[in-house]
Amino acid sequence: MHATAVVTIVLAAFIGLVAFFWPFVVAPGRFGTSYAPPLIFGVLLILVLAVVFAQIADGGIDAKALAMLGVLSAVNAALRPLGAGTAGVETVFFVLVLAGRVFGPGFGFTLGCTSLFASALLTGGVGPWMPYQMFGCAFVGMLAGLLPRARGKAEILMLAAYGSASGYLFGFLLNLSFWPFSLDPGSSIAYLPGLPFTEQWHRYLAFDVATSLGWDTGRAVTNFVAILLAGPAALITFRRAARRANFTAPIHFAPPAPPPPPAGSAPGAGADET
Repeated sequence: MHATAVVTIVLAAFIGLVAFFWPFVVAPGRFGTSYAPPLIFGVLLILVLAVVFAQIADGGIDAKALAMLGVLSAVNAALRPLGAGTAGVETVFFVLVLAGRVFGPGFGFTLGCTSLFASALLTGGVGPWMPYQMFGCAFVGMLAGLLPRARGKAEILMLAAYGSASGYLFGFLLNLSFWPFSLDPGSSIAYLPGLPFTEQWHRYLAFDVATSLGWDTGRAVTNFVAILLAGPAALITFRRAARRANFTAPIHFAPPAPPPPPAGSAPGAGADET
């Protein structure tokens, strides 16, 4: 990727981390409960546009790539109700992992946001949790595009392992969005403003394990199995589409060829002869 796209994606990731990890920096209050989700959603839309425009400017995304983004967003929106989160089963993440792997971190970040936005509109899942879900899926797709090189069975196993880990990562991040407001302050796993970071972190880890480890495990197992079964065929399909669409083909502009000399002329013609 070019420098502009890299800087834009790093900035987007940093803002996403701030949106999740703010409880370790500031205390929750009225702003956090009432105004943070719509503000984060607005910032997220700007970031998605910035990532897309940066990729377009650097040649990493063109009209065909945008069409692919729309198709995969629609596919994920249609797949998500099949799992509906029952027992942690989610059918949306394995496409994010495979598409991010083939098309790159910028595409994966954008696909994570657009997929969750489209599925929320389709299923009526619009609420204060939606921008956090969009950011969480954006991280899943982005990190898939940053995995090391591999081919064959090693690649499938690597993607399956990452898909499993991303199931826990998504739950870990999403729990941060409501942990400060969900428990009685007297609980031993509740958020308490002013505690040292290590104690606050210990409380959150205990909260995450106690409240969502089972659901996250269901998501992790679903991702692992789906990538093992559908991964080889999906990777071949995505890579064939990427080659035909020329996603990363550089554009070169050659200078125009000089006009040919007039007919009958030759080098030295017209010179005085002695």
